[in-house]
Parts: sequence; structure tokens; C-alpha cells
Amino acid sequence: MTVKNLSFRIKILVQAGILATGLASAAAWSYEAVPAQAPQSKTQRALSTLQDMADHVTSKTSDLAVEAMSMLGIKYRYGGNTPETGLDCSGLVRYVFKAALGTDLPRTSAEISRVGEKVDSHDLQPGDLVFYNTLRRGFSHVGIYLGDSKFIHSPSAGGEVRIESMDIAYWKKRFSGARRIVDDPDSPQPRE
Repeated sequence: MTVKNLSFRIKILVQAGILATGLASAAAWSYEAVPAQAPQSKTQRALSTLQDMADHVTSKTSDLAVEAMSMLGIKYRYGGNTPETGLDCSGLVRYVFKAALGTDLPRTSAEISRVGEKVDSHDLQPGDLVFYNTLRRGFSHVGIYLGDSKFIHSPSAGGEVRIESMDIAYWKKRFSGARRIVDDPDSPQPRE
């Protein structure tokens, strides 16, 4: 991994609030002292430490977050499926899950809302899908939960992929539920 790629990956993980989550779950790993070597600059030592941390924070969650955050700024396009032509909310979710995990999801947010397992809002984990009623019907909008009450989504015409807080009154009022995509997303499960 190049220094540029490592720095970008760490920046994304920190922005997504996942670095701390990943480190907490990696509490079992230990750091061993390195034998004396030629002096390193502060930057080299910091990058080396970040590389060690990044090696331990490789998971489905960080892959999803990194892929999703690489879409920041992509223009919204109704029915859009690719970053090159634009993405709507379900197009973003489908693209990220396919690129990061190789997982195929249904096309619409309503169809996606029937895949995986229901998750209570207080049990949300990064990578879970959050659904909203934005068109006077439940599950008409979907985003990817990043942690710390933040989610990434492709909002609406004239907008672009961005991160927002679930604590904003607009989103709180329209929250429809959340789902966690399980190992076999091709077999929709009944809504709980």
C-alpha cells in the first residue's frame, strides 16, 4: 500500500468514525517493540503506526465505509447506477455493496428494505442500511450508516452524495427503520 493510499484510507476511516470502532474490536492484538533501527522522521513513524493500525482495521465495515466515502460529491441522478453517470439513493447503496463486498442488492430502496435482518435504531452498526420516508411512503430513501449517528446517501435532484446526521429533525421525523445485510442477500427475508 503506498503512502498516498494509506493516508487516504486512514483519513476516510477517521472521518467515518470507524477507526475507533475497529481498534476497539481489535483489542486482542498487541504491539511488540521493534528493534533499534535507523532514526525515522516523525512523519515516517506516524505513517508506520497508521499502517499497523490499518492492517488491523480491515473488515467489511471499513471496506463499505471507504467505498461509500469515495463516492462523496457524485451527482444525484434519478435511476442512476454508476458514479460516472450519477447515482440515486439505492444506486449508491447497490454500487457500494457490489464494489466493496461483491454483494448484489435489489434495485429500489423498498426492495432493499426486505433484504437482511431488521435492526433497532439503538443497535445500529457501521455498514447497516437506514431507511426514510421521503415520498410519503416508508422505505422510499436509503443510506449507509457510518457510525456516530451519521449516514451517507445520495439525496435528491440537484444534490450530490453527502454525509448527514440522523439527529437532524428532518431525518428523525422520517426514519422508517434499518436493516443489516446478511451473508446471503439474494434471498430476501420477510420483514420483521
